[in-house]
Amino acid sequence: MAHFLPITLEEVKRLGWDAVDVVLVTGDAYIDHPSFGTAVIGRSLEAAGFRVAIIPQPNWRDDLRDFRKFGRPRLFFGVTSGAMDSMVNHYTAARRLRHDDAYTPGGQAGFRPDRAAYVYCRLLKQIYPDVPVVLAGIEASMRRLAHYDYWDDRLFPSILADVPADLLNYGMGERTTVKMARMLAEGRTVADLCGLPQVAYLADALPQGQQVMELHSFEECKKSKHAEAENYQVIERESNKVEAATLVQRHGGRYVVVNPPEPPMSTEEIDASFDLPYMRLPHPKYRKRGAIPAFEMIRWSINTHRGCFGGCSFCTISAHQGKQIASRSEGSILRELEAIAADPDFRGVITDLGGPSANMYRMQGRDKERCRHCARYSCSMPTMCPNLESDHRPMLDLLKRVASHPKVKHLYVGSGIRCDLFTEGNSGWQYFRQVVLNHTSGRLKVAPEHTSDQVLEAMRKPSFSLFRETKRRFDEVCRQAGLRYQLIPYFISSHPGCRLQDMADLAVQMRQMGYRLEQIQDFTPTPMTLSTEMYYTGINPVTMKPIYVATTPQEKADQRRLFFFYRPEMQRDIVQSLRRTGNATYIERIFPQGATSARRAQASAAPSRRGGR
Repeated sequence: MAHFLPITLEEVKRLGWDAVDVVLVTGDAYIDHPSFGTAVIGRSLEAAGFRVAIIPQPNWRDDLRDFRKFGRPRLFFGVTSGAMDSMVNHYTAARRLRHDDAYTPGGQAGFRPDRAAYVYCRLLKQIYPDVPVVLAGIEASMRRLAHYDYWDDRLFPSILADVPADLLNYGMGERTTVKMARMLAEGRTVADLCGLPQVAYLADALPQGQQVMELHSFEECKKSKHAEAENYQVIERESNKVEAATLVQRHGGRYVVVNPPEPPMSTEEIDASFDLPYMRLPHPKYRKRGAIPAFEMIRWSINTHRGCFGGCSFCTISAHQGKQIASRSEGSILRELEAIAADPDFRGVITDLGGPSANMYRMQGRDKERCRHCARYSCSMPTMCPNLESDHRPMLDLLKRVASHPKVKHLYVGSGIRCDLFTEGNSGWQYFRQVVLNHTSGRLKVAPEHTSDQVLEAMRKPSFSLFRETKRRFDEVCRQAGLRYQLIPYFISSHPGCRLQDMADLAVQMRQMGYRLEQIQDFTPTPMTLSTEMYYTGINPVTMKPIYVATTPQEKADQRRLFFFYRPEMQRDIVQSLRRTGNATYIERIFPQGATSARRAQASAAPSRRGGR
């Protein structure tokens, strides 16, 4: 009989269990859907024969009864802060507290602590000191080694050196978690689990009998940003390999050991994960508390694959999900479509068919042996890898199959599209045309990220000329079809390498192209990205050369303000900042139609030469 995994003791009793094997503690509400990691791990363990209970969003400020309600699990506690890093969840790029939480009923904030994985782990070890605790999820995964923390503005040690966890399962962890449970059920010890792939642990000595690469110690990196930048070179290179070395970093008198990852999932394995008996809904306990925004956003969407080989400097997808693409079979995707179509609330609209990048479905290396030893950060940047099979026909066929379902009225592609994958020979522009004509609501979003090729190089993104070509083709498709659709670009300010003149030039180009920007953000440094390393060290780890970084609130505000050049109330502040930074030549280029008012703003921004008031 279909059921949710239990989150209350009453549910455990109704299932007739006398004990729980694994308890998962998460900072999110429990949504039993394959888009949410806790559900995936829980269902994977259940399919392997284990009894799993979940403690979602426990109260960490009272007598800790939430942490005690299931008692001592037979095998271990699994801990995650949730689908988002808890600090990104809580704070804006300006370090201001957010007032909502997309992973909580009603969107309410305040149901998880800052650094939730740290807090939960410490409390569990306080209550159950002899029960193994396994850290997992994005917050722990990206903090497995020494890392820069933007919110405290300092270098942090590995999370394993800061909390009393026994193991860390990084990346997409269902295979390793099941192996852990099986080994512990057989009577093996935590020490035995340290030999598993895709785990990190704290050790008293260097591991023996395996290929080991020792990084600069945490203490060295605290003293030298150059050492930290050198570390990142090694970490990224090994993260991109199928066959990677074991990484070791000394913290004081102990060593953080990071074993190589699991091999990329096969189609059969990823199908098995998505085909588990999810209820595809939030737990009914939340009905009276309101909708969960993150669930509402993905409820009618279908994920086609995991992983991303785009290699963008600011993104953690490849570091967490892997660079290699793991694609579902068409059969598994169509089975999920049938489950969606059978939902009585379904109104015929599939809101997305894609993945981390919409159009990487079924893309992989032609020669797998070459991929096994490849350390490139991207298969498409700075040029397309000649070994990459980038055919878009499987995605075109899939769009056709899903759209032809009798209960589907509209099929949209909401995931980001990588236009740098399009060639005349791989049906990429044909895919783009189909998306424009049939799978957008009239506003297609793409992510050029910036207009400056120098900044884009630091971002590991293609030249802005690609966006111009994409817009030309978009406009041509719309003109031929008589459509008045919009191509909406995403942009980032204050990325390492971006100066105020780069943002001023962006404003000039957007004015010339007729854009009033909506989809924008200020760069937020998050652990284990190239961009964050550049932000913290002031060094580009790829070249080991210095790079400009806007770090002060004034610099960041000046850059962000230029996104809104079209707003009259912003004009004076923009003029003032351009004059103050020696970029006054941009003023009349940004405000050519309002040159007179711009001059007035410029004059009013200038310091008075007269005495007195």
